[in-house]
Amino acid sequence: MIPRLQEKYQGEIRTKLQGLDKYENIHQVPKIEKIILHMGVSPQLGKDVLEDAIKDMTTITGRKPVLNKAKVSVANFKLRQGMNTGCRVTLRRQGMYEFLDR
Repeated sequence: MIPRLQEKYQGEIRTKLQGLDKYENIHQVPKIEKIILHMGVSPQLGKDVLEDAIKDMTTITGRKPVLNKAKVSVANFKLRQGMNTGCRVTLRRQGMYEFLDR
């Protein structure tokens, strides 16, 4: 089943954009490829806050997020390399259009 917003894009929006901007080919018309949602969490707050962030991202997107780790140490933030600093989810194709439609 194709999401409602994807049908609208393919049927109406893409043809209007092609007419307005004088694109010669339908494949030259801009399109949305992916949506990335990111939530940063301070490591000093503890693992409970990070677990809550993961639960929230799962509830919002319906997908399990990937943990982000610190690439470098920063003494002023008491941050060490490899510490979990947040989570992110990348939505593509059908899931992306369903998320935009909500």
